[in-house]
Amino acid sequence: MKILLVPNYFNDEATRSGLALELWLNRQGYEVSWVPDQRDAAFAPADVEGCDLVISLGGDGTLLRAARIVNYREIPILGLSYGHVGFLTAASPKDRDVLAVVEDALAGELHVSRRATLACDVVSVRDDGGIDTVHTFALNDLALARGPLSDMVEFAITVSGHHIDRLRGDGVVISTATGSTGYALSAGGPIVSPDYTGMVCVPIAPHTIQARAFLTSPSDIVEIAMSKERPTVPAIAIDGQFVTADGTVDHVSVRRGPGDILLLDYGPESFYNSVSRVFFGVNNAR
Repeated sequence: MKILLVPNYFNDEATRSGLALELWLNRQGYEVSWVPDQRDAAFAPADVEGCDLVISLGGDGTLLRAARIVNYREIPILGLSYGHVGFLTAASPKDRDVLAVVEDALAGELHVSRRATLACDVVSVRDDGGIDTVHTFALNDLALARGPLSDMVEFAITVSGHHIDRLRGDGVVISTATGSTGYALSAGGPIVSPDYTGMVCVPIAPHTIQARAFLTSPSDIVEIAMSKERPTVPAIAIDGQFVTADGTVDHVSVRRGPGDILLLDYGPESFYNSVSRVFFGVNNAR
């Protein structure tokens, strides 16, 4: 059985825990590999092929990196929290013994939370008139926002060919249920159960009081078309990573991804316990 470790290399506790975990796993007969440190001059993409389990050691950002590596392959991810929030992770060393959690995962005793993903296409027009499309994966969200050289962005939103609205403002977030507790929530969107497989669409500071967040069905396609009358250069971030388009962004298309992310946790109550702890300040340990 092959296991990939994805640590936050900026966190000494996470990397030390990873070394101890590797030693323990090797003694149990498991093959262990590490995702490369992005600061390494010889940095190369991680080899996830043939992996049976991915373990992230860090916060939610580290888990999102693990999800990008896994992509649509549906390899289980176990998140161990060494960050500030750890909303997406299964356990923290402050609450549980890390080796016991990993042992539970290897024994198949953890709950599998199937999380919908996004397939995002950023379509741009080059100066020579050619069309470029950047295809990207997301577990959390795509955010299209005003760039540093514009005071606002103007765009039209359609859902599966049906015109919804034409907006001016700071932008829009298209998220999964998993991403509903991230940027979408801070923009005024709802907290959504991870079982929901559609998309959450939330305008960012729209210049109207009529714009509202809305949910789509799992089969819908959301398109954000940039205004031709008021052209701007938007900033586009997917799971917090900025996308560079070769040319002028024409439109962005977002749909449900062809595969899900499989997060390991201790049951459906883990999500609601995390919501209660993180957003309402309730201590569920009592």
